Amino acid sequence: MNGRKPPPRRFGARDQRAEPPEIVPGLAARLVAASAVADVMAGTNALDDRFAPEGSLSKAVDLDQRDKGLARSIATVSLRRLGTIRAALGKLLENGMPKKAGGLEWILVTGAAQILFLDVPDHAAVDLAVRAARRDQKTAAFANLTNGVLRNVARRREELIQAEDPFVDSPPWLASRWRRTYGDEIARAIAAAHQREPTLDLTVRGDAAAWAERLGGRLLSTGSVRVESHAAVTELPGFDEGQWWVQDAAAAIPARLIGAKAGERIADLCAAPGGKTAQLAAAGAQVVALDRSAERLKRVAANLERLGLEAEPQVGDATSFSGGPFDAVLLDAPCSSTGTIRRHPDVAWSKKTTDLASLSALQAKMLDRAAKLLAPGGRLVYCVCSMEPEEGEQQIAALVRRNPDLERSPILAGEAGIAPEWLTEAGELRTLPCHLPDPDPRFAGLDGFFAARLVRRS
Repeated sequence: MNGRKPPPRRFGARDQRAEPPEIVPGLAARLVAASAVADVMAGTNALDDRFAPEGSLSKAVDLDQRDKGLARSIATVSLRRLGTIRAALGKLLENGMPKKAGGLEWILVTGAAQILFLDVPDHAAVDLAVRAARRDQKTAAFANLTNGVLRNVARRREELIQAEDPFVDSPPWLASRWRRTYGDEIARAIAAAHQREPTLDLTVRGDAAAWAERLGGRLLSTGSVRVESHAAVTELPGFDEGQWWVQDAAAAIPARLIGAKAGERIADLCAAPGGKTAQLAAAGAQVVALDRSAERLKRVAANLERLGLEAEPQVGDATSFSGGPFDAVLLDAPCSSTGTIRRHPDVAWSKKTTDLASLSALQAKMLDRAAKLLAPGGRLVYCVCSMEPEEGEQQIAALVRRNPDLERSPILAGEAGIAPEWLTEAGELRTLPCHLPDPDPRFAGLDGFFAARLVRRS
């Protein structure tokens, strides 16, 4: 990407035919990345599902860990900066995206993502995109077009990534909601935060400050350790010994708000992937980890085994579970996940405004059941990784109206390292991706989370 590269060879009449299926080094990763982006945009697969060890990726193509990581990186940045990339391609495609061109758009998008935002040689990104186009009958006729467009992306890189309105990479319906809910200034800051690649956050069992030093990271006010590392998580010191687990700093706060004590019986509803279960178990609580997915509970069990912690996994539905009474209940409810876009940019493009009504109805059912599981004096912490008020503040206001035996237990500034600006007037937690600023943008930001704490009257 630095300096001029010799132009890739041009292709002639044979571009009209799909090429034989030989795979050159690096091509398989590009094919998987383009396919993964296409799946997300079609609403078929989330990136996490596509790239899970047991997911469709391993069944579709045999990639080694390096190529698997590359494929995921390409797909992730393609979705994170999709608006910018589409705008760039729009400037270079005089007649727009060709019709009936199969997966050409995603070959171009993932190729441009490598040139604009990843440390990939321009010639490799162009050549492999052309080879990808030539492999499919629907895209083979556009191999020359792919070559020309991506070479122009490389030549005009600085121009094409000039600072734009940060909303360019946000779906309009979400940008409109954030403006309405938080005001234009904060909404812009949220959108800008989504454009940056986040660092890795860890929850540590022991001395967090010591582990921050050992891992070359920082100890955050919330107690999480933030690490800038591009190594595989399994290769970092302390992983095999079960000294820590991956968990966004905001996601680690709700379990701390429970105030778990040794010997208490606590239900973690919708427990997978198990970070909050691990926090409660590490505090000495007797944890029932409930999830409706047996497969997801296997992951919880595997994580607990690595960490040397114990809990009681149970397959069940949080809307009908009847295992109480409990000293405390933690409900991390299914939601739109719009607070996780900085880590999971596919969420921005896979969710729809119509999803909110069905999710809100499900959350209300789960909250009513959670309230019934509490012993007198028991604590309930409800949280969602959503920035939408229907799934947060409005849910709790409605819950208190429906259940007069519940009252808010306001969260206080300083508790669990919470900054005053992260709290609502009602004493509820509301973190945003633009929170936790830092002069070094690599260490800034949080997932968007809502959490409220309530107590059942004795």
